Amino acid sequence: MAELEIHHETEHEKDPIGQRVGLLAAVLAVALAIVTIASHRTHTAAIMNKSEANDAWAYYQATRIKLHNVELGEQIAGLLGLKEGPAAAVLNASAAQKQKYEKESTKIQNDAKKAGSLAKAAEDRALRYDVGEGLLEIALVLSSLYFISKKKMFPAMGIVAGLLGAAIAVTGLLL
Repeated sequence: MAELEIHHETEHEKDPIGQRVGLLAAVLAVALAIVTIASHRTHTAAIMNKSEANDAWAYYQATRIKLHNVELGEQIAGLLGLKEGPAAAVLNASAAQKQKYEKESTKIQNDAKKAGSLAKAAEDRALRYDVGEGLLEIALVLSSLYFISKKKMFPAMGIVAGLLGAAIAVTGLLL
């Protein structure tokens, strides 16, 4: 039986630059995956912090409404001249409630501001990850264009875009 030989156009042709570009593409893909995960997690943290801040502000408003209701009750009692007997006991209780709501609302307001600050910081970090992610994607595409064109300028541009993207993504860690 005769053996059949299949010849390829590039049979056993070595492309050392292509091998390096392939390795570059693999490194860029890994960096892209890491930055993408960091970006998604940071966006999630920003949403959670923003939700916590919104809840705290709603609770703050509810506490302030309670405080204003107590103050309104005191004002009505004052207008009606009710300062003795059972009204005096109610007014004393109102004073204690006012102090409680004042203290609570200050704490809640501080918590809301803190959660808002955390959300803002996470959003700023996420933006840097997003820009880094975009540049790493561009780097991967540019580097891959070598295999179509065999022009060395594409991996060179890919390296520049990849380094810039990685550097911007790393700045997200510093915020």
